[in-house]
Amino acid sequence: MRQNSQILYHSIMKHLMKIYGIALLSLPFLLGSCSSKNVSRATGMPINHPKGGFHYNTRYQDQGFAPGLVFIEGGTFTMGDVDDDVMHEWNSMPREMHVRSFYMDETEVTNLMYLEYLDWLKRVFPPDNPQYRHIYEGALPDTLVWRHPLTYAEDLVVNYLRHPAYAEYPVVGVNWVQAVQYANWRTDRVNEMRLIQNHKLKRDIIFNENAEENFNTETYITQPELAIGGNQDYYVKRSRKDSTLNVANLSSGIVVPKYRLPTEAEWEYAAKAEIGQRVYNRLKNRNVYPWKGTATRYLGRGRDRGKELANFKLSDGDYSGLAGWSDDAADITAPVKTYPPNDFGLYDMAGNVNEWVADVYRPIIDDQESDFNYYRGNVYTKKAFTEDGQLVVITSDSIPYDTLSNGKIIYKALPGAPAKKLVDEKELYLRQNFYKADNRDYNDGDLQSSRYYILDKEDVENDPNKRMYNSPVHQVYMDSLDGKYQMIREYDKNNNRTTLINNEVRVYKGGSWKDRAYWLQPSKRRFLPQYLATDDIGFRCAMSRFGSKTIKRSYRRPFQ
Repeated sequence: MRQNSQILYHSIMKHLMKIYGIALLSLPFLLGSCSSKNVSRATGMPINHPKGGFHYNTRYQDQGFAPGLVFIEGGTFTMGDVDDDVMHEWNSMPREMHVRSFYMDETEVTNLMYLEYLDWLKRVFPPDNPQYRHIYEGALPDTLVWRHPLTYAEDLVVNYLRHPAYAEYPVVGVNWVQAVQYANWRTDRVNEMRLIQNHKLKRDIIFNENAEENFNTETYITQPELAIGGNQDYYVKRSRKDSTLNVANLSSGIVVPKYRLPTEAEWEYAAKAEIGQRVYNRLKNRNVYPWKGTATRYLGRGRDRGKELANFKLSDGDYSGLAGWSDDAADITAPVKTYPPNDFGLYDMAGNVNEWVADVYRPIIDDQESDFNYYRGNVYTKKAFTEDGQLVVITSDSIPYDTLSNGKIIYKALPGAPAKKLVDEKELYLRQNFYKADNRDYNDGDLQSSRYYILDKEDVENDPNKRMYNSPVHQVYMDSLDGKYQMIREYDKNNNRTTLINNEVRVYKGGSWKDRAYWLQPSKRRFLPQYLATDDIGFRCAMSRFGSKTIKRSYRRPFQ
């Protein structure tokens, strides 16, 4: 209808112009009901005209699904314990929160998924090259997490990560920093493939990748001529006559948002999956576990009756039940999708392995400050540009590394990525919504949040009397000695230490194969320094949802 009306309108105008030589200004108002997406509702000027002017993607339909993800429709839920706090921890008090719609991996990241990442790093940044050695080595999971003084598990140390028998088992031994780097790498690989599928990049790029021509999403979107090391041979030309870069910008809808770790609120909301228990936007009851009911066993009919619904430690020395009747089908971890999914379609949101979330740990969640998409851990950065407006791109000679407190060296960003720096006074001046770049300790109840807030961060960090969270401040770094590097270790000898909480401890949730049922409850929360890894912590990725809250086709705005 709209296309036919537009054709009719242009035909009439062209005919009248031939007869009268003038444009009838009143006619567009008479035909205003036949407006098109290609005409601006603000100015009446054309959009996407072949001769030029303003161009915008008016055909964008929906964000759709990226590999491995399922849709989680956002809403209100009770975050925290809904039953008695039998352990009296007081760090998971109930509070009403709202979570935006988002996407989440249907399973935990598996050994096979992580091995693909390691293989890519090894091919693109060969570890036998001293310039890249720390990239691959820094990404390797700590397989020694399986060792315990009185447990035999040497076979798992050698085989759990790489043996094909464990390919679909959740990866473990990955610390929080490594999980974040995996998510960043996954973002670039997914967008690289989407650009190939949409005829923006040539397929050869995925077989000829090297350190100097590494594809990065942010660089591609910001200054595409600098992406892929400036090699424009990988771009698909618009036509034989048009040599301009055929680039997909943000408005194209081709590039997906970044993969990341879910926030604690997102993870808990997705695990509770209370969508099947609502009546007129009110809960009939609340889940104790990610499934309905209060039992850990399947109580329905059939041969599965009595079997456990998750992989966890049943009691002392009981990790899987009796021989011939394996309650939970696993003594250590289990293959993903072994147990039924929850109402959102997510597997293993209880048991198997605990999972890292994005948040910095604090005992109190400040719902008075924010009850919308709560997250503690914001450190605001911006891309670095030269004085003439050129994006600063990391090269093989400027790879930034970070030495973790345990001495492990991990890359901060790979070549091809834009250099980042903290937002400065230019962005902070006269702002009311935030006033500093690092907000990890914002309103967390420490002394820096009260009368000592005007002091420099170093003054507060180094004076135990001015710090509520007086965890040890590690000064571990690599020192060059005769061309070789050695780690300078410092040990905490303070007998007055009262807490291990600082800005580098992260929350993990979900319970694992070695935890009792108590920890299977989505509201339970624990923390661990972000540089440590264990044999019972894994992770899964999430992605923000752009646009409408729901993807249901039947949805309409109220009163329409």
